Amino acid sequence: MKIIFIVIVAMLILLLIIYINHQIHLKGEAELRLPLGKMVEVDGHNMSVYIEGTGDTTLVFMSGGGTCSPILDFKSLYSLLSDKYQIAVVEKFGYGFSDVVDKNRDIDSILEDTRTALASAGLTAPYVLCPHSMSGLEALYWAQKYPNEVSAIIGLDMAVPEYYDSMNINIPLMRIASWAANIGVTRFIPGLSDSDAVKYGTLSDKEKEIYKAVFYSRTATVTMINETEWVKENAETVNSMGIPQLPMLLFISDGSGGTGFDKDTWRKIPIEYIAQIDGGKYIELNCPHYVHDYEYKAISESIIAFLSER
Repeated sequence: MKIIFIVIVAMLILLLIIYINHQIHLKGEAELRLPLGKMVEVDGHNMSVYIEGTGDTTLVFMSGGGTCSPILDFKSLYSLLSDKYQIAVVEKFGYGFSDVVDKNRDIDSILEDTRTALASAGLTAPYVLCPHSMSGLEALYWAQKYPNEVSAIIGLDMAVPEYYDSMNINIPLMRIASWAANIGVTRFIPGLSDSDAVKYGTLSDKEKEIYKAVFYSRTATVTMINETEWVKENAETVNSMGIPQLPMLLFISDGSGGTGFDKDTWRKIPIEYIAQIDGGKYIELNCPHYVHDYEYKAISESIIAFLSER
C-alpha cells in the first residue's frame, strides 16, 4: 500500500508539472493565437471567418471534424484561387480561433451558425461550398434546405451519409485525447502537432508556428466531441432529405490518413452517390484524406476548369 501511495503521489506531481508547463507555454503562445480573420458574434459567442481575394464567386471552405486550424489547413489550396475568386473559411465553434462552446451540434445548429457567421462577415449567397470530410454533411444539408444559397459543391474528400452507416466512432478515446490536450500531455508526444498542412503544404515557418500554437489549444475540444456524438444522427437527417441536384465535383482520396476504410470501399461510396446527380463529376487522387494538403495545385486547376464550365 505504501508503494502504491508513493506511485500515485509521484504521478500526481508529474501531471501537475506537465499542466504548469502547458499553461506557461499557452501564455507564451498568446500572440501566435491572435485571430487571422474576422471575429463575428454568433449566438453570443465569437466565431472566426477568414476572407481573402475578390471576385463575383465566393468559395466557402468548410473543415473536417477535428481539424484544429481550418484557416491554415486550407491555405495551400485557396492561395492558388484567391486571385480569381473570393475565399471564405468558416471556423466552427471549437475550431481555430473561434470560441469553444459546449452546445448541441445537430446539423441545423451547425448550419445556422455558419450562415450567420458569413452574413455577419458581410458575405452574401449564393456560395460555392468546398467541404472537407465530415462537413460534407453540412454542405449537402445546406443545398437541400436552402437551394438558392448554394450554386455548387466541390467536395474535398467530403463525407456523404452512407459512410456513417458502418463507421466506428470512439467517443471515449476522444475524451481521453481531450483530457490529455487540456493537461498538456500532447506537448510531449513527438511530431503530434505536425499535421499534413505543416508537413506537406506551403505554409511559411511563421504559419507553421501559428498552426502548432492553435493545435495545443484546439485539440479534441468539447465542441468537437459534441459534434462527433451527433454525426450519425446528422447523417440520417441528411440522407432523409434526398440527394440535391446541383453542379458537384468530388475529389476522392485513396482512403488513407485516418478514414478507417480500405481504398476500394472509401472510393465506392462517393462514386455511387455522385452517380445519382445529373452532371456530377469526380476525380480520384492517389493521396491521403487531407487531399488539399497534397494535391493543391492539381485540385486548384480542376476547380478553375469546373467553375469556368458553369
